[in-house]
Amino acid sequence: MGGSSSETAGRTLTRRRTPAVTFSVNNNMVTIKILTGTNYKKWKEDFLFAMEMADVHTSLVMDTPADLNDRSSKDDKMIHVAWTKSNRLYLLSLKRTIKEHLKSDFPSDCTAKELLAAMAQRYRVSSNAKIGTFLQELFNMTYNGSGGVRDYIIRMVDYQTKLKVLNVLLPDTCIGHQAMNTLPSEFGIIKINYRSTDESWPINDLISRTVAEEEKLKKDKAHVALVASKSNTQKGKKSKYPTKRDA
Repeated sequence: MGGSSSETAGRTLTRRRTPAVTFSVNNNMVTIKILTGTNYKKWKEDFLFAMEMADVHTSLVMDTPADLNDRSSKDDKMIHVAWTKSNRLYLLSLKRTIKEHLKSDFPSDCTAKELLAAMAQRYRVSSNAKIGTFLQELFNMTYNGSGGVRDYIIRMVDYQTKLKVLNVLLPDTCIGHQAMNTLPSEFGIIKINYRSTDESWPINDLISRTVAEEEKLKKDKAHVALVASKSNTQKGKKSKYPTKRDA
């Protein structure tokens, strides 16, 4: 009994999800997972998206406006009010989505843009580290049938695009060879066709051909399964009646 309880507790801990907060910004309900220190990239994407949808992103896209004075125009005052409100809501929202112990070293008297910049600096990952991670993930990919071959190759292209941003250029032929090298043996015919030509296949052509091949393989498997099922059914019917030899 004790072992079972321990195993249950272990499973409970494993399944524990990152906590999230839900609050209202400009009458829009926003739910964001709390920044724990290991989920910065996802947290930032979700946070910026939520603030954009709540229409409070003015302070992030606009520099701090000049202080108002007697010569400030009506437009200046409107911009100043909008920016101040946006900055205040941004800072409040930021602080609600960050674990308490992560806030201590961040500047307290700053704009939302400055705070986000400070956070980006803290969680910055070097270009070389990113390159190493993307290359490792790309060249360790294998196709297991999950999600379809189209999605599989598109994920390879996604790594190619991310590496291009980091000035690592992988030609389409590299992606083509990697795709063919990691597809299972069932794709033998299209692998032979690819390797027997001197012309490189454009990515979209590569995707369409492999998808067509996968659809053909699925139909062939379905046909074989149907024939086998009929054969087994017929054998079962024959076995009910004795043959002359049996009689």
